[in-house]
Amino acid sequence: MEINLKNGIDSLLFGMKQKDVEQLYGLPNKKFKDEDDNQIYLYNDKKLRLTFYADEDFKLGYIISSNPENTLFNKKIIGENVIKIKNQLPFKSWEIEDFDSTENHFNESNWLILQSEYEEIIRIEIGAIIKDNDEFDWKFK
Repeated sequence: MEINLKNGIDSLLFGMKQKDVEQLYGLPNKKFKDEDDNQIYLYNDKKLRLTFYADEDFKLGYIISSNPENTLFNKKIIGENVIKIKNQLPFKSWEIEDFDSTENHFNESNWLILQSEYEEIIRIEIGAIIKDNDEFDWKFK
């Protein structure tokens, strides 16, 4: 599953509605609402967690995945050394948050988080980009 920074992952595009995602992947294995009333879909076989933002008419705005088939710039990343992968990427600005045994490596310009444990990438998170006028740059029309 190719990670398309600023756009989505695989065939998913930021801005899709729940019905659009269901046409691609079928019904989720689990769905629930978070503390902000956002709708969350979990697809076990794809190891995907999709967030549809309540305050944006339930458009897909955030994706978390731990799928070992995830690729970024045609390179598999899950299970790889986070420092090695970051050095291979074309952007170098990273903020690091430390959470005991895990770290989040965040690149704001691409809204990408590489979560690592023991320096090995265990999951990725990508979000829709916010434009200068504080509106989302939705890719699905």
